[in-house]
Amino acid sequence: MKISRLFFLALYYGFARWLPVSYIPGGKIAKSLRVFCCRHIFEYCGENVNVERGASFGVGDKVRLGNNSGIGINARIKRNTIIGDYVMMGPRFVVQESRHSFDRTDIPMALQNVLPPQQVIIEDDVWIGADVMAVGNKRVSGGSILAARTVLVKDFPPFSIVGGNPSRLIRCRKDEITKTP
Repeated sequence: MKISRLFFLALYYGFARWLPVSYIPGGKIAKSLRVFCCRHIFEYCGENVNVERGASFGVGDKVRLGNNSGIGINARIKRNTIIGDYVMMGPRFVVQESRHSFDRTDIPMALQNVLPPQQVIIEDDVWIGADVMAVGNKRVSGGSILAARTVLVKDFPPFSIVGGNPSRLIRCRKDEITKTP
């Protein structure tokens, strides 16, 4: 890891992460500093982005943040996460990253292998509500809405409105679009 990247990780986690949210007076300066750090940490950081107060992304390894997108307040994403363009993310979105094997019953689960990290892809034009959790290798299809407190355990088609624990399809936005005069 480059020294400059380590410097910006330290600056982000030691200082910028704890600055005020972007929407209060003085918040634009805090937002600018967080984004400045992330431009030196992430694999890609688009234009007109926002990284909110308390957001965590590990060492930012292979994190891509698309144009006009944001990482929500106290969100916890993992490395190898791709966030498309025009993604709105509510507070406390969590990507559950580590998973243990549990196949063997003669060995405690804590002593079994940790499965390798998987990629999470959030396509363009997605709205993620507050307190959403994505478990494992997930793809959030473009145009979708994840309702607050959803536990995303499977993938859904584009333009889905998803909610619940475990997640289920509530309806498809595309059907509503075609019915509109």
